[in-house]
Amino acid sequence: MNDFWTRMAGRGPAAVIVDGTAVGPGSLVRLRPGSRTDVFDLVLDGRVAVVESVEQDDEGALHVAVTLADDPGRDLGEARMPGHRFFYSAEEIEPMGEHEGRPGGARILVAGIGNVFLGDDGFGVEVARHLAEGPAVPGADVVDFGIRGMDLAYALQRAYTAVIFVDAAPRGHAPGTLTVLDPDLPGDGEAPAEGPVEGHGMDPVSVLRLARRMGRLPARVRVVCCEPVTAGEALFELSEPVRAMVGAAAGLVKSLVMDMIAENAGPGSRDPLPR
Repeated sequence: MNDFWTRMAGRGPAAVIVDGTAVGPGSLVRLRPGSRTDVFDLVLDGRVAVVESVEQDDEGALHVAVTLADDPGRDLGEARMPGHRFFYSAEEIEPMGEHEGRPGGARILVAGIGNVFLGDDGFGVEVARHLAEGPAVPGADVVDFGIRGMDLAYALQRAYTAVIFVDAAPRGHAPGTLTVLDPDLPGDGEAPAEGPVEGHGMDPVSVLRLARRMGRLPARVRVVCCEPVTAGEALFELSEPVRAMVGAAAGLVKSLVMDMIAENAGPGSRDPLPR
């Protein structure tokens, strides 16, 4: 029995070969369901999807888990919520070009994080909302993760080349001061942290460790921090010094996205860590 559960818990291979093309996490595919008896098969036929993982069942059969490229709730699919995540065999998908069909050709994740009920701790969420309400940021997916640490860890399993966290963090500066951090990535020579996972907490370091434990991290990570006044206090709005920096932080994020795209396109650019 223990051997059965061990096999069931094992992840599938990093990729499958479809029509001579390696298809793995982050690959774009067009869905071609073999059955036409299910309403989802009828609706999803021909739709563009993003491969989230390759799973292998106890009998050795491979199943490709996908989310729809244009699904506004794609992060729910990454969190394995039904209705946003679908499984198909290799015969039911068609590989597409790396950016073909991907909204904006997004390669960078901008993650607004924090608790909106704890004063300035909601700064990252407010910046994500500000960005989402304006023109699309070319090359980036902007997502308000709030305190959904597990969802963010799942999102990091996609083929993003970089992630930008936006958060409030006390660093001893004047309230409202913006700081850009370049944290060390866990993984190289470091044993992944074990222990229980807090699915409704949002500590960026813990999320990075969890994502590494799950198999993948983007190659580049930046953290845009704002010095808080009221972080941790049960307030429902940002303090004035912090609110005044939302627009500036949004502009800083856009500049970082452009810099990261240029870095990734230039000589010596790094690919995401392998699964």
